[in-house]
Amino acid sequence: MQSNKLRMAIRATAAAAVLGVSAQAGAVSFETGGYETSVYGYGRFNASYDIDNDNSLSTRSGSYANLATDSGVDGHFGADAFQSRIGVTTISPEGVKVNIEGDFRGSGGGTVRLRHAYGEYNGVLLGQTWSNFTSFVGNTSTLDFDSLPGAAGLQSRAPQARYTSGPLSFSLEQPSGDIGRNNTDNSNILDINSGKDSLPTFTARLQDSAGGLSYAAAILAHQVEYDTGTEDDSAVGFATFGSLKMALTDMITIQGSVSYTDGANSYLYRSGDNFGAASAYIDASGNLETVSGYGGQVGTGINLGGGRSVNIGYGIVQVDWDDAEDDGMAVGGQSETNSAVMANYQWTPVENVMMGVEYQFLQRENVDGSDGDGSRILFAGQYNF
Repeated sequence: MQSNKLRMAIRATAAAAVLGVSAQAGAVSFETGGYETSVYGYGRFNASYDIDNDNSLSTRSGSYANLATDSGVDGHFGADAFQSRIGVTTISPEGVKVNIEGDFRGSGGGTVRLRHAYGEYNGVLLGQTWSNFTSFVGNTSTLDFDSLPGAAGLQSRAPQARYTSGPLSFSLEQPSGDIGRNNTDNSNILDINSGKDSLPTFTARLQDSAGGLSYAAAILAHQVEYDTGTEDDSAVGFATFGSLKMALTDMITIQGSVSYTDGANSYLYRSGDNFGAASAYIDASGNLETVSGYGGQVGTGINLGGGRSVNIGYGIVQVDWDDAEDDGMAVGGQSETNSAVMANYQWTPVENVMMGVEYQFLQRENVDGSDGDGSRILFAGQYNF
């Protein structure tokens, strides 16, 4: 019995580790003509106060873009409700599942953004949903919608074709990646542009649980390519991650993940200026050279009872630009290391209502040694249905 309780608790917290994943426990459900339909979502208020610099994105998430230096103006408050969302899930009498979901973070905030739109039957999924190269098993619950750097995989959604059998899943997905080269105007800035996508990205993932332990591991391979019409080159990029969550007691969990990429830094979460760093660069001879990186996160969740919890987490990612520097690339202003420490208190006074406060400390260091940091305070209130 104790083992079953722990396993159920771990699965539930893994599914909701990032507050961007809405729980459907409070969904409005009904049946018509044999179709089982659920309408779900939440209204969400986010507020932030940036003690150092102005580091907020929509949903008041922390950004690394303004931490390239420490010269920003201090003291900024902001609030929005862009994280609010609504979704519909329908299961047909034949067992076909269709899910469509959107939020209001599109175009910087305030317009509808498609999150999920897919169908699934007998393990075959077609459409847009979480990348198969993603896992929430090792995530620590944060109020920041974008969460910690070093989280496992893409931590976002991708158009894909996926097959799942038990704990194993495989997918072909829309590629994600950028290529850098020196500007032709000799401005000493690495110009990041999308390359050519000629093949889908392949992923494979294992995710399961046993007793008080949940775990996930995945691999990814894709082709990195560019073609200007006069010069072209390609390389194979790959990535991998491993995640764990362990229940130490009924009250305390520890969790974390580690990641490594080479030629696939778009899948190294929160590297680069804020999210994915360049996966490769074009050297002076027109050759495409891959860029590697690694990262990880670790955290703990403490259930205080009465709907109260404390969560503490740390994450870091680092991109290896040494070869690019040796090849004369202008990468001095590129982010080499992004890290964050977060601690929050969350309270559920009644079912389907959550309120919380969080402290964050973000740091960024560039290849040329310039750096910046920022302290932030977040508040959130969420009402699920």
